[in-house]
Amino acid sequence: FRLQEALAEGAIPIVAGFQGFSRETRDITTLGRGGSDTTAVAIAVAMDADLCEIYTDVDGVFSADPRMIPKARQLPMVEFQEMLELAAAGAKVLHVRAVEYARRANLTIQVRSSFSDHPGTVVVADRFTPAEGEKAMEQPIIAGVAVDKSEAKVTVVAVPDTPGVASALFTALATAKVNIDMIVQNVSGATTQTTDITFTCPRDMVPTAISALEAAADGIRYESLVTDDGIAKLSLIGAGMKQHPGVSATFFSALATAGVNVELISTSEIRISIITRADRVDDAARAEIGRAHV
Repeated sequence: FRLQEALAEGAIPIVAGFQGFSRETRDITTLGRGGSDTTAVAIAVAMDADLCEIYTDVDGVFSADPRMIPKARQLPMVEFQEMLELAAAGAKVLHVRAVEYARRANLTIQVRSSFSDHPGTVVVADRFTPAEGEKAMEQPIIAGVAVDKSEAKVTVVAVPDTPGVASALFTALATAKVNIDMIVQNVSGATTQTTDITFTCPRDMVPTAISALEAAADGIRYESLVTDDGIAKLSLIGAGMKQHPGVSATFFSALATAGVNVELISTSEIRISIITRADRVDDAARAEIGRAHV
């Protein structure tokens, strides 16, 4: 109501972001990383705004990090789901919470530079249907390529391949508040009836994960734990992947040509993510930018 009063008086209200209060304790607190983006979107939704402009130090959302890949191009428009995947996969322009808040309210976000008049990138519900209602004739299949070098890989070796073991394993990690990204389980050994379960998580959470798994060792009954912090994740993201076959073939062909070995694979309807060596992920991203229609 204070904002509405200020606007009604012709004033331009300035609101501090990145902060809120705890409903339980009533203490003033912070929203964490991306809190300013989330504040802006939340206020825009509460004010029933048509648009929320986020000003940053780049000209918008790019198909890849332009500091790492000079060929990366600025995207004039992306979908909420694409932006969510890009943010979750390592793109730093918008925070996941802000994008998800805008998606739920169908609030358009415009990412612009604080240092230029460039129109930036518009984040909308459907980039394949222009505002005037005409079907778009040409749209990129791939919105972008994201790289995340902050993760590590943990392999739980020789887990009994029986019901309830995976539940015990991931319950222990959830109780310890370890955020899991990718999960891969190997085929059970015919003679041993055991399997390996590999997952990735933020590198700084590996000690917590190991402690949690060691504490739950009696229930999980694994043979050993193996950690690997020399990995990185490369993600190929685009809503156009749903309508175009052959994207996976092109992606893995580009990686093979660049001599990049794939250790883990995870997919969604509009995303393909792979784990490879951290010292090769930049080469992998450049190879994919060179082959993909981004």
